[in-house]
Amino acid sequence: MSWRISILDKSPVAEHDTATDALARTLSLAKEADALGYHRFWIAEHHNTPHLASPSPELLIAWILGQTPRIRVGSGGVMLQHYSPYKVAENFNVLAAIAPGRVDLGVGKAPGGLPLATRALQQGLHQEEKGNFAEQLAQLDRWLHAADEELRATPQPSTPAQGFLLGASEESALLAARLNWNFVFAAHLNGDPDLLRDVATAWRANSARDLIVAVQAIVAPDQAQAEALAQKVEVWGVELVNGQRVSVASEEQAYAFARQAGSEPLRIARRAQSLLAGTPESVTAQLEALHQRWGIDEFIIDTPVAEGNLRSQSLRLLAGARQPREVTA
Repeated sequence: MSWRISILDKSPVAEHDTATDALARTLSLAKEADALGYHRFWIAEHHNTPHLASPSPELLIAWILGQTPRIRVGSGGVMLQHYSPYKVAENFNVLAAIAPGRVDLGVGKAPGGLPLATRALQQGLHQEEKGNFAEQLAQLDRWLHAADEELRATPQPSTPAQGFLLGASEESALLAARLNWNFVFAAHLNGDPDLLRDVATAWRANSARDLIVAVQAIVAPDQAQAEALAQKVEVWGVELVNGQRVSVASEEQAYAFARQAGSEPLRIARRAQSLLAGTPESVTAQLEALHQRWGIDEFIIDTPVAEGNLRSQSLRLLAGARQPREVTA
């Protein structure tokens, strides 16, 4: 086994808990992941939901960097459509100056919330000046690499943040390859094996960088417990008449998205379960099989369980199922 494992955390708010509890668990998990030899710890960005406490990954990244000695810390990811590429570059240059060689800038195309939140985030912005997503990402890349002599995104860190594009399409993989960015295939949102095949093939043909895949996984001491937890996890695909396509966590959210967008749904459907669930040995075997089939270099693990002890248990069991030299590779 020559693949790395990393963590994506969404700071879920468990029943009867507060956002303070959820954020404290995120920090605790990051420290534990660092001690166990995980390669990265990433924070997601979600807006206007009482169930997740992470609308501002940059703030959590700074907090975690200051309390961990080794692990890379980053965003999974910043929803670029809402922000100035220049300001994003400034934020991550500050982070990279705080902890040189440990900061990842993961960027996503999705809104990270429902349309009402998107409109609030983009109030007063002139989207036509920003251009499309590919143009925004190219702007961000230029600011990160100090392309302009008169205007720079300061400070200029000795080691810039590593750039990662998060996506679930061949188009996104090719965009990342053109900019020489890393790419993360979001199999935790769309686990279609044919799509994974097409994206992996396109990526290998156009980039020499590692193939990184995000997956949902729940590891438990026995198969029954893992499967019981997995049954509670849902991913719904939404396609609207206006051309928008998003993934959400419930049927209720799917119809709310269509309603807030003011567009009729073309298709709302629960996606086939692509979550890996089982004992440490069985999940490790499933990851190894994916590695062998597609040459995946790194898995970013999203454990979709709100209860902190169960997330911690899953993290420990998966790390323990592998040799130390493999976990820290």
